[in-house]
Amino acid sequence: MSAIAWEHLDGAVPMPRRPRLVVLEGGAAAEPEAGLRLTARGRLVLLVLAAVVLAGVLGIRATGGAGAVEPAHTVTVQGGQTLSQIAAAELPNLSVDQGIIAIQVANRMSSARVSAGQQLVIPQG
Repeated sequence: MSAIAWEHLDGAVPMPRRPRLVVLEGGAAAEPEAGLRLTARGRLVLLVLAAVVLAGVLGIRATGGAGAVEPAHTVTVQGGQTLSQIAAAELPNLSVDQGIIAIQVANRMSSARVSAGQQLVIPQG
């Protein structure tokens, strides 16, 4: 059998007292703060925000409307015609391989297979 006994020890170290809140006369208006104070974290957030805005503005100016490129024209595929023949005829300043890829990208094609009557957008080369 076990028991717990409460004994008062004369040499025991007293427990520290917890701090208490004290109400001051005048409340929060006693000492008005002058101006805005920014913490280190607040300054970092403002710096990062300014950098993002600056990068966005410079990025938009650098593209200069690059997303607004209009296709030169469209071509209707004739019977027996291949994509390499169309690339060679319509994009003479590119190699045949580069022309095929440019036409595939412009038309979102997954292969080089074309069929008669199909309309292809020819990008500006």
